[in-house]
Amino acid sequence: MDRVKSSREVMHIKDLGSSHLSQETVQELILQSQEAKKQAYCPYSKFRVGAALLTHDNCVFTGCNVENACNNLGVCAERNAISKAVSEGYRSFKAIAIASDLIDRFISPCGGCRQFMREFGSNWDVYLTKPDGLYKKMTVDELLPISFGPEDMSMKKVFDIPNEY
Repeated sequence: MDRVKSSREVMHIKDLGSSHLSQETVQELILQSQEAKKQAYCPYSKFRVGAALLTHDNCVFTGCNVENACNNLGVCAERNAISKAVSEGYRSFKAIAIASDLIDRFISPCGGCRQFMREFGSNWDVYLTKPDGLYKKMTVDELLPISFGPEDMSMKKVFDIPNEY
């Protein structure tokens, strides 16, 4: 029987562990997002997207977009990669690279993905890329300014409504 490989066994990036990624690490992350893009299932839009998510211990989780005939049941590459990482116990991230086939502009995550990324912090890097490897580095906070996050759930409210559900 073939042995199934986990994401942890398949992809790791060597980095010095600083908050700033080396150019080599960034290029490797972009390459992995481009490889993930090749697995996209997008028969309707023909718009392939791949993502490569880097954890603090330099493990990489990849994801691609997966469309569905019922549009709202599809999943974006970014959410796919983050969900894979979360399912393996990860909750904080260093960076994510996003790849598409757009030539004239950098791919940017949709609003839903921006909010999904924000759930796991606002001060981590997002690399918006082009197929030729050029990139633009932003943070989640720059992509979603004045955001709503988990800490807002515990802030003081006007009414204290008991949870009777």
